[in-house]
Amino acid sequence: MRRFEVVSPFEPAGDQGQAVETLARGIASGDRFQTLRGVTGSGKTFTMAKIIEAVQMPTIVISHNKTLAAQLYREFKGFFPYNAVEYYVSYYDYYQPEAYVASRDLYIEKDASINKEIERLRLSATRSLMERKDVIIVATVSCIYGLATPEIYKKMTATFSRGDTIDVDVLMRRFVELQYERNDAVLERGRFRRRGDTLEIFPAYLEDAYRVDLDWETVSRIRRFNPVSGEIFEELDSAMLYPAKQFVMPQIMISEALPLIKSELAARYEELKNEGRNLEAERLKTRVEYDIEMLGEVGYCPGIENYSAPLAGRKPGERPDTLIDYFPGRHLTFIDESHVSLPQIGAMYSGDRSRKQNLVDYGFRLPCALDNRPLRFDEFEELLDKTIYVSATPGQTEIKQSARVVEQMIRPTGLLDPEIEIRPSEGQMENIYAEIQKNIESGGRSLILTLTKKMAEDLTDFLLNLGLKVRYIHSEVETIERVEILTQLRQGDFDVLIGINLLREGIDLPEVSFIAILDADKIGFLRSVTSLVQIIGRAARNAAGKVVMYADRVSDAMREAIGETERRRKIQLEYNTAHGIKPATVKKAIAKILERHTEEARGAVEKSTEALKKSYNILVPSERKKLLAALGAEMLEHAKKLEFEQAAVLRDEIQKIEGMQAAHVK
Repeated sequence: MRRFEVVSPFEPAGDQGQAVETLARGIASGDRFQTLRGVTGSGKTFTMAKIIEAVQMPTIVISHNKTLAAQLYREFKGFFPYNAVEYYVSYYDYYQPEAYVASRDLYIEKDASINKEIERLRLSATRSLMERKDVIIVATVSCIYGLATPEIYKKMTATFSRGDTIDVDVLMRRFVELQYERNDAVLERGRFRRRGDTLEIFPAYLEDAYRVDLDWETVSRIRRFNPVSGEIFEELDSAMLYPAKQFVMPQIMISEALPLIKSELAARYEELKNEGRNLEAERLKTRVEYDIEMLGEVGYCPGIENYSAPLAGRKPGERPDTLIDYFPGRHLTFIDESHVSLPQIGAMYSGDRSRKQNLVDYGFRLPCALDNRPLRFDEFEELLDKTIYVSATPGQTEIKQSARVVEQMIRPTGLLDPEIEIRPSEGQMENIYAEIQKNIESGGRSLILTLTKKMAEDLTDFLLNLGLKVRYIHSEVETIERVEILTQLRQGDFDVLIGINLLREGIDLPEVSFIAILDADKIGFLRSVTSLVQIIGRAARNAAGKVVMYADRVSDAMREAIGETERRRKIQLEYNTAHGIKPATVKKAIAKILERHTEEARGAVEKSTEALKKSYNILVPSERKKLLAALGAEMLEHAKKLEFEQAAVLRDEIQKIEGMQAAHVK
């Protein structure tokens, strides 16, 4: 296998080196669980990359949301340009799961909008695991949901080589079995077409397509080409095609499973009849018989995943195969922001079970649907080989489980954790105003943390009336606008940003030197030890960083958060003194970076947009509507992945098309 190799102009600094050495040694000695407790801005991602390089193990990095997963994915792609770095998150732009609300006799059909690009990236991830060992996959907790078994997935391939004698019709039937659609007019991802003696197929996991030239029944030539421009990239001796869907089954297994599904239907139908629930019995019979017919005829049906257990030959209650099963036995797992990710993983099973139990009880699904599920937490832990929890604030679960907790307290910049003061809530507005004015004079920005959206909005109005330049941000502010607001704060378009918990994790604002926490003594999630420590960390990227907690008493959470911050600050100060380091605020050129990224983004997105527009006739209202919907979905996905420059380009294109539409109506 190709070795993992970190490409970076930097070497480990501060205590990164000892963290890498200690954790890598723990993995080598067989320690199953360890924890990396690193402060905000200490370069935990770089440490993770150097550990992967040291231990040379295929790795999965699990994050608790798409946004942070996208950040990690981009960072790891930069660190490992010669290795397979993949992205595996939920591929839904919109998802309404199938459900039944008994109290209102309301059945909600499954409705979803699949993001084709993320689906491609997911398929690329499983394909890489089939072919390579130098694989790093950045995933969300969607990695604990069921997939086809790795053994079946590996068998569900089609291989063709130059010089092979093939039966074209048999090969095309194989493509269909792999869930590819035939379309001789338009070649899109997940489709194939035949033109005389040429077969063209667009693998669902690639950005390029294959062209197979035939001389009667002999493969004379195989080329990889751009399906939009037709440009030929390379000549190939052979090619292997993996499935277009992640849940696939060979027809023979489907045929073997149908009697099991029929038997379960008969037993459940009789059970419902005996209970006098004729409506539920007939409803179930009608639905499942239709699915059985579809499976028998085309090998697929809507909601096929609900029959995953009998199709895969699993016993009732047996866990499904997941992405983690695609990794070899010896692999490494990082659970990023473990204080959030672990509870999320633990909660997935119960929520899913509760919804599906209703569907089973009221005759919408067979009991086997309950086995189409995420892993239970104990099943998830059993699959892990070597695991490192990563967090600035790890929970007791991680600490108790870990053979060691390695602290990474020193920032490469020499920055210290901020100073903290406690001030009374009485007269807090006057005090905050004075602090903000002082901060503005020194060129800094300020954050104010409230407990509610309304308070954030009211406080914004109050400070605006005092002549300050203020904005607010919370969950009702559109995603693209949120990042525009954060960028404007960094650029100095305004001086104060007011928000709730959105300002805690994953936000890099080195210009912020003052943070005010209102109602710091309140008891609850937003003012827990973990939340307070994370909030305090937002001021740790500025040499003049300062946090003021406004409270009428000192809560236990405040006391613990302040104590932990002071402990870290002492360690950092001693290190700086010993090594003659003077803390310096992180400097990042905002405008130039944004301009460069926007230019690059515009070129890439305009190419894909032009390709998309060719698939629709913009002069036909129904086609124009479909194009706008497709562009809108792509824009939202770029925004979710924090690719806001690309999203802005698409937004401009949508407005341009809508403007043409309005002019046409006039």
